[in-house]
Amino acid sequence: MNRTPMLPRNPALPSLGPITVAISNLLLSFVEHRCFAKTVATVDGSVKIGRTHMSDGKRKYEKKRRAEAEAQTRLRITESAVELHGTLGPAQTTMSAVAEHAGVRRSTLYRHFPDERALFGACSVHWAEQNPPPDISRWEQVEDPEERLGQALERMYAYYRRSGGMIDRLLRDEKSVPVVAEKFAPYHQFLEIAGEILMRGRNLRGNAAKRTRAAIGHALSFRTWQDLTEVQGLDDEGAVALMSSLAVAVR
Repeated sequence: MNRTPMLPRNPALPSLGPITVAISNLLLSFVEHRCFAKTVATVDGSVKIGRTHMSDGKRKYEKKRRAEAEAQTRLRITESAVELHGTLGPAQTTMSAVAEHAGVRRSTLYRHFPDERALFGACSVHWAEQNPPPDISRWEQVEDPEERLGQALERMYAYYRRSGGMIDRLLRDEKSVPVVAEKFAPYHQFLEIAGEILMRGRNLRGNAAKRTRAAIGHALSFRTWQDLTEVQGLDDEGAVALMSSLAVAVR
């Protein structure tokens, strides 16, 4: 039986089905690597693709939010260290205790602070910013030495009243923890400079100058204030009056 032969397909017009699948697979691979949203559709024998980029603004927002979260975590760890150092003391505060107090994992703590030195450094800076010592440059503006001493002791004892818990632990632990001695050294330098300022204008020499300088140094000491107020029962005003009188009496 004679049949009408079928005409061959035009090789220039291949089937759309396989091409559509191939293009879709190719684009899918491309999109997965470039973070594009994709839409693949076949309409009237053609392939249409839509994609949207994540906006730069959104990326910047996400980056900023992550940075803020990291900063908050770091601050929470630092504040926990400050609280524990002020209650237990640096020598008794472990990294694990700080992590537990801050509510973070130890791995998170070590990501921010790789060792105790780094943590204590951040703790020291944070505490000093929150508890600045008196501005001794103002004392130099008071000409009368006795009035200058009285004002200085008032401010020092008020400072000790605010910050006594931490200073007490630091003075205790600086003898056994090297990093505490290193970071707390500026406090002792501060007292030395303060004593020299309070000696100015007294016109004393020899033993009189030596005794007066010793009395002023004793008056500036935290341990002196601590004993007068916590053991002897004086208030700050009474302690100032007593130490001011001592500086005059020893001449």
